[in-house]
Amino acid sequence: MKMKKFLSVLLVGAMAMSLAACGSSSSSSSAESDAAEETSEAEETEAASEETGDAEGSADGTVYHVGIIQLLEHDALDAATKGFEDALVELLGEDGVEFDFQNAQGEETNCATIATGFVANDVDLIMANATAALQASSAATADIPILGTSITDYATALNISDWDGTSGTNISGTSDLAPIDEQMDMLVELIPDVTKVGILYCSAEPNSQYQAKQAEAALDEKGIAWEEYTAADSNEIQTIVTNAVTSCDALYVPTDNTMAANVEIIKNIAVPAGVPMIAGEEGLCAGGVATLSISYYDLGYTTGKMAYEVLVNGADVSSMEIQYAPNVTKEYNPTICEELGITVPDDYVAIEGY
Repeated sequence: MKMKKFLSVLLVGAMAMSLAACGSSSSSSSAESDAAEETSEAEETEAASEETGDAEGSADGTVYHVGIIQLLEHDALDAATKGFEDALVELLGEDGVEFDFQNAQGEETNCATIATGFVANDVDLIMANATAALQASSAATADIPILGTSITDYATALNISDWDGTSGTNISGTSDLAPIDEQMDMLVELIPDVTKVGILYCSAEPNSQYQAKQAEAALDEKGIAWEEYTAADSNEIQTIVTNAVTSCDALYVPTDNTMAANVEIIKNIAVPAGVPMIAGEEGLCAGGVATLSISYYDLGYTTGKMAYEVLVNGADVSSMEIQYAPNVTKEYNPTICEELGITVPDDYVAIEGY
């Protein structure tokens, strides 16, 4: 910058001498003034450029790189990812954060590959959407902060026996666990003559097993019989649903990613058989009569705010308590309820589009 200024001064001097030789002192002064103004403007522009640097991002110019692993595509997980991204964009600005979104297509091995890639790329934070994504991220790094969402029970997912609300590691996040005892209250309220409930879930999802055990305990207290029907993968869902509707007069499906991705199979068997299903979340209610729903968008948004605290304010993720959905709503599928002749109380909200 000093060299530019020196050259500019030489130029101004040369111009002044030349014009003076022609006997035009007023023109010389004008030219010198114009050149000085141009030099000043150039210096200000250069200084501004040096101050802002190359990055366009948050207030201090930092651009945060965030990797997102989503186990598979379905409405609940999609909404959680959208809420997470919206929160960070709102807090950091569109130029303050870069997302590397990766869909594992329902494969745990893909989750591991994606997580390893994020570690190799040295991302600033990993958001793990669903249990398998969280477990793969945990296995890949003990240093990069990890925030989970759409996780039912972190103690189960991370195999922590002395859970106290925080992981004590590089992991925290939000839980999608709705009060299961209240879901069983809904089941009895909507299906008062129920005698046996079939509990359907994927045996490869530990959080689903956790929910199933809670449902079973609640049904035991009500004196209602139950039976588990588990599928190792999507290929077994048709068989277990067919078996369940032959011996049960109601079904319960917890927040299970495999079941949610194949809800049409459940619907096409259970509804014609006249067997109503209580769902663990709204997306599953495409094949069920009712659910005690949370907002997955709000859950993801809360996760995004936690990410901001970690990235910008240096919050210690190991001591951040798991956050839960602040509100739950009784929702019902009006089409299936009408088809099955189920009367819905006034405090239930109809799910739009069903």
